This record gives sequence, C-alpha cells and structure tokens, in this order.
Amino acid sequence: MLFIISLKKKTMEISTQTAKVRIDKWLWAARFFKTRSLAKEAVAHGKVHLNQQRAKPAKELHTGDKLRIRTGYVERTVIVQSLSAQRRSAKEAVLLYEETSESIQHREQEAELRRQATALRPHGTGRPTKKERRTIHRFTRNNDGAKERPREDLSP
Repeated sequence: MLFIISLKKKTMEISTQTAKVRIDKWLWAARFFKTRSLAKEAVAHGKVHLNQQRAKPAKELHTGDKLRIRTGYVERTVIVQSLSAQRRSAKEAVLLYEETSESIQHREQEAELRRQATALRPHGTGRPTKKERRTIHRFTRNNDGAKERPREDLSP
C-alpha cells in the first residue's frame, strides 16, 4: 500500500508496509517535539503511551496505532495515519496523524480552566516585590543568627 501526499509542488511518498519508523523519529517528524532527542527523552520518561502502554524510543510504529502524548500541560490522543521519518513542513506534518475528538474537547476544557484560574488569582500573589524580598531576607538572616545592620537614626 502506498500513500502519496501532495501539497502544491512538493510530493511525499509514504509506504505503510515496508517503512519502519521509530516512535521518537515519528514524533519529531510529526512536529510534536522540536528535536529528536527531546522526543526520545519524552518517550523514555513515560510522556508518550502507545496503545495504552509505555513504549521505548526504538519501538516501531504502524498506521492505526493510538498515541497519547503529553507536552507540558497539554495531553493529546492521536491516531497514526501515515509514517514518515523525515521532518517536513507543518502542513505536511498534520497529515501524519488525526487527533481524536475527545482529545480536542478535553484539551479545550483544560485550557479554559487554566485561563479561569489565572483570572481568579489576586494581583500581587506572584513574585515578591523588592521591598518584600528585603523583608524576607532580613527575617531569614535574623533567624539564622546573623546580625542585622544597625540603622542610622537621622533624627537630632
């Protein structure tokens, strides 16, 4: 079986019977990760599951396989449509897989929850200001046994 995917002037031939593609190489070619080493690391650390099971980076993919990919906050469930070991344009990479509708809905719900959580967070609860940081340092130094610098009294 031979699939031919063409976009304008470029043509990409993908053989589904004879092609052997490692999972880390396919993830890189499908543009889920910027580098192949990042893809390999994600698979090795259990961020990618193949057919509901953890996989090793050298595991071979087949068309129809179901992948669950976690990158940061985002978790996607995709079905492999075709195989490719070469990294091409993003338009061609999208043709390598199909994301399930449940995955799309779940991803959108999670994004909305994250947006709502940041909107509800009171202003100023992030990093301490310079004044607050000095107070924190002063407090921790006093508790560690260090002496505080004496303040000069400006009043006569």
